[in-house]
Amino acid sequence: MEKTIKKTVLEVGADGVGIITIVNPPLNLVSVDVFLSLKKSIEEAVQRDDVKALVIIGSQNKFSAGADVTTFGKSQGKKAHTELGFLSIEFVTDTLEAARKPIVAAIDGPAFGGGLEIALACHTRISTSAAQLGLTELQYGILPGLGGTQRLPRLVGLPKALEMIMMSKRLSGKDALKLGLVDAIAPRDKLLSVARHWALDIVDYRRPWVVSLYKNDRLEPLAEARIILNLARSQARERTPNLTHPLVCIDVIEEGIVAGPRSGLWKEAEALLQLRQSDTCKALVHFFFAQRATLKIPGVTDMVLSPRNINKVAILGGGLMGSGIATAFLLGNYHVILKEVDHHLLSAGLDRVKANLQSHAKKGKITKDKLETVLSLLKGVLDYDSFKDVDLVIEAVLEDVSLKQQVFADLEKYCPQHCIFASNTSSINLDKIGEKTKCQNRILGAHFFSPAQFMPLLEIIRTERTSLQVLVDLLNVSKKIKKTAVVVGNCTGFAVNRMFFPFSQAATLLIERGADIYQIDQAITNFGMPMGPFRLADLVGFRVAIASGSQYIEKFPERVYKSYLIPLMLEDKREGQSTRKGFYLYDEKRKASPDPEIVKFVEKARIISQVIVNPQLSRLSAGEIVEMLFFPVVNEACRILAEGVAIRASDLDIASVLGRGFPAYRGGIIFWGNFIGSRYICSRLEDWSKVYGKFFEPCPYLVEHAMNETPLGTETKHASRL
Repeated sequence: MEKTIKKTVLEVGADGVGIITIVNPPLNLVSVDVFLSLKKSIEEAVQRDDVKALVIIGSQNKFSAGADVTTFGKSQGKKAHTELGFLSIEFVTDTLEAARKPIVAAIDGPAFGGGLEIALACHTRISTSAAQLGLTELQYGILPGLGGTQRLPRLVGLPKALEMIMMSKRLSGKDALKLGLVDAIAPRDKLLSVARHWALDIVDYRRPWVVSLYKNDRLEPLAEARIILNLARSQARERTPNLTHPLVCIDVIEEGIVAGPRSGLWKEAEALLQLRQSDTCKALVHFFFAQRATLKIPGVTDMVLSPRNINKVAILGGGLMGSGIATAFLLGNYHVILKEVDHHLLSAGLDRVKANLQSHAKKGKITKDKLETVLSLLKGVLDYDSFKDVDLVIEAVLEDVSLKQQVFADLEKYCPQHCIFASNTSSINLDKIGEKTKCQNRILGAHFFSPAQFMPLLEIIRTERTSLQVLVDLLNVSKKIKKTAVVVGNCTGFAVNRMFFPFSQAATLLIERGADIYQIDQAITNFGMPMGPFRLADLVGFRVAIASGSQYIEKFPERVYKSYLIPLMLEDKREGQSTRKGFYLYDEKRKASPDPEIVKFVEKARIISQVIVNPQLSRLSAGEIVEMLFFPVVNEACRILAEGVAIRASDLDIASVLGRGFPAYRGGIIFWGNFIGSRYICSRLEDWSKVYGKFFEPCPYLVEHAMNETPLGTETKHASRL
């Protein structure tokens, strides 16, 4: 073996219990060096006469947060194959689990992935109630590779093990005890002493002990196990039809049940080696690090600025968006004022917030006591009298420039001088909104996505006048309300909506020239989006779509596709899902079904637009539909990068996934574009632009990268608008 870098410390107490501490701060990630050091410590302890039993614990109250993600997705060779086989079989199974002296895992803080798999191979697990345990590998495109697929089912039963692994579910120590994953709970200050006691108890009273790998009392009979596994396969295919690694994981679990755990371990190691090299793994690992990168804003987070306390937040507008934003802040334990213009609208808004919170309580996300506490933080008002001590105001009124200008002018009169003014506008340039105020250094965008209490993205829009302090304050708020914040520059549509405005326009262009609405939606959902462009338009509402679209027509007249389809549908009192009629028909449970009458609106739009129907578009393949809708999105994302609206390309990846549902397993819009290749995308856009005009014309940034065959987003300059 290679020389071991010391990552563990062995100390033997007077009671004969050896304490092995994993020392790899800050999260005690497990690596080959950690495993080799741990192996050496165990072998030394087993040979020593003064050691009766062992306890494995992590330093700084953290057992181990799992394997180092930086190693995932990298090219693996013969050496890696040997290492995987060694770690899973020779070390975890034949050294740790088969040790002649009992080993107890003392778990506090995180025990994820490879960290938990070490604990699973120990002879007993003791944890604190607040510890977090889980096998989270599937979210990185791989599977548990250190015996987790074999040991977890034998400890908690097959159904619970599948739930934990397939959903990357994390359990508290308290819940893990109920399942039998851990054997006892101890307070943090007594964790080590309780673990020592259990270790000695095994020595004195529990010989011989049965190791996890060969426990069978929690496993279902083979016939029943196969039914459970087949059900899991069906659920995986339905939930993630484009992913193979969940199915591979189920196959590995089944191998251990049918052919024995040793065979399962080897199949697990082989599968891990293959999955670590997959495109899915590379995309998900990229997404993981891209999300972490959003925390670093050059010239902002690297400055010596501390966030100010934000205690009271006011939300203007109690509609679906405003009530959702209010819910998010209440769940973050903020005092919230919800303002409306009359009693009827205020009552409706407050009822929406209460319904949102009650829904959280019914789903077990908050307790009844917490619900009452949170509701006590909410206050509804009809005027600005209560705004004299608010720290942050977010307007969520209609997408009307003059209305928003008036709102901000009013706020300046009633709010304290430190108060931050944020707009939830989805497309209007913030300079327009704030042009009638004097406090433009306190204005920025806080663009939530619907439903705001659930959607994880917060797009923060910074104008040229927005102060650093205000930006730091809102970034801190985003953490407290559990949102991933992406900071972008100020322009029409900002980053997310501007990127995706060509998406729906391309879809409309295609159907007016002969493509089928429902075929397009099906192709897009099969690609991995939560819904197609027409189903999305129904959900958002046609009036919102027109208000938003008018901003792009005004700003980018040379490259928008102007359609009369939605205005024609509005004339027929179709507004989307809210009226139960849009591109689809909706029943009382909001279930969508195709509407045969849509064709008459499409035909009218064709006549007005004077377009020529192309019969070939009715025979587009799913792949062609995906390209014709998403390549313009990549093209617009390139413009955003060229203009410096985004700090980095990976921010657009995060924004596309968390804001618009682009599949994370494709890495995000820029990552996917680089996977497809800029040269191919540029070539296809050039071909379409010859037929359909400037809407598809590739931008200079994309053309340059295509000519030089360089990845999109490789520039090192900081965003000029930030």
